[in-house]
Amino acid sequence: MIRLNKRSQKEELMLKTISTLSTSPDIMSETPIFAGTRVPVQTFWDYLKAGESINDFLDRFPTVTREQAIAFPEELEQPSVL
Repeated sequence: MIRLNKRSQKEELMLKTISTLSTSPDIMSETPIFAGTRVPVQTFWDYLKAGESINDFLDRFPTVTREQAIAFPEELEQPSVL
């Protein structure tokens, strides 16, 4: 089977480094999700891009903790991830 959305080595390393994320071939076909949930990280970005607040996102997706929603962007800024 051919995967059209194969991640680069840099992306794989980033996903392993960010503790708030999880990927698994058994859960949502390896889509990056908030750890312990089935909520795709892309959904979080979509909410923020649309001008919604973190509170709006958390109200709609209560399985994501406030700590995860706040820590995720902060972890992206860490030099070891970039």
